[in-house]
Amino acid sequence: MASFHLAVKTVGRSAGRSATAAAAYRAGVEIADERTGVVHDYTRKQGIEHREIVAPADAPDWVQDRSALWNAAERAETRKNSTVAREYEIALPAELSADERRDLAVGLAREISERHGVAVDVAIHAPGRQGDQRNHHAHLLTTTRRIGAEGLGEKTRELDQKTSGEVERWRARFAEMQNAALERAQSHERVDHRSYPRQGREQEATVHMGPNVVAMERRAERAAQREGRDYEPATKVGQHNAGVIERRGLRQYIEQGTEWLRDVGQRVSHRLHGLAATLSGAVDRDRREAAEAQQREQLAAERARLQVQERQQARDREQVAERFRTIAARREAGAHGYSDQSSDWRATPEALRRAVDAYNGANQRTRDLYIERIQREPQMARAVDQQLRDRELVLQRDRGLSR
Repeated sequence: MASFHLAVKTVGRSAGRSATAAAAYRAGVEIADERTGVVHDYTRKQGIEHREIVAPADAPDWVQDRSALWNAAERAETRKNSTVAREYEIALPAELSADERRDLAVGLAREISERHGVAVDVAIHAPGRQGDQRNHHAHLLTTTRRIGAEGLGEKTRELDQKTSGEVERWRARFAEMQNAALERAQSHERVDHRSYPRQGREQEATVHMGPNVVAMERRAERAAQREGRDYEPATKVGQHNAGVIERRGLRQYIEQGTEWLRDVGQRVSHRLHGLAATLSGAVDRDRREAAEAQQREQLAAERARLQVQERQQARDREQVAERFRTIAARREAGAHGYSDQSSDWRATPEALRRAVDAYNGANQRTRDLYIERIQREPQMARAVDQQLRDRELVLQRDRGLSR
């Protein structure tokens, strides 16, 4: 699912940062800072898919030289706490191709450059090897001063004022550009820059994970892989987000499953119509009538067989749903053997434990839909039934050993 992200940040000397270091890191190049004498070398950085500088039409040629541009930005500021650059960090839809993502990022850079008269250094990054492989993103590093034929000039103060609404304007504009790109790519996905409450949705939001939290979670994930165990979030933020995503996935699974059932029904109907048309065009009138009569008999027999089979399968699925609901009720009531530390509960497969806790944490409507899905969808019923059988086997084995 396409997601929206546009955050505007500043690069300031008060935080010990520099425009030259920021540009070198994002573009994966080497830049020598003429003000401090420090050489920032990130030529070994991998995952840089595209780098490009966008500037106003009347900007001098040297602006296209990354080192010259950002050293000029550093020289233009004299205060020790100056803001030397501004960054637009954006997510790019995984549903688009690499060329389409590049056009989207560069298109936004051009609009920013034209509106504010600044130079924009675009760096598109591929997803990290250890992270979410849908995390295509770009960094748009801009000068804080307008740039024209004479070089760097006045500051872009409108972006320093929270009351100006410029940042929110860019968030809305980028959402509009993304949706246009997704439509051109014939993707049904869409994004919305507004928060869930502003959209009138009750969906629970995740919490932003900063670099430190991301690093801690990656270390925990690698440790789990080395030890051959399931990864569990190590931080409160990670645990919160995992819970939100799991509950959100449950709701989406139910909604998508209902739509899938409708689509399957339509496809089956179309195939039956196609079969009838093929038969009527392939045989003459007498043979067609005989074939159609035989087909009706076969269909009636097959329909009767399927009805018997479906009734039995429906009873089986209802039993699976009832077994799941019983375990969930006992878990929710804190019954003996269902606490976190109970050996019986730990014997329950991890996927089933997560499903039970997600079910108990949902509202009644979501619970009812989940049970209905188990009762109606064979694939889901089989998955839950297998987990219940695995649980029983482990419990029987443990009880046998304890005798």
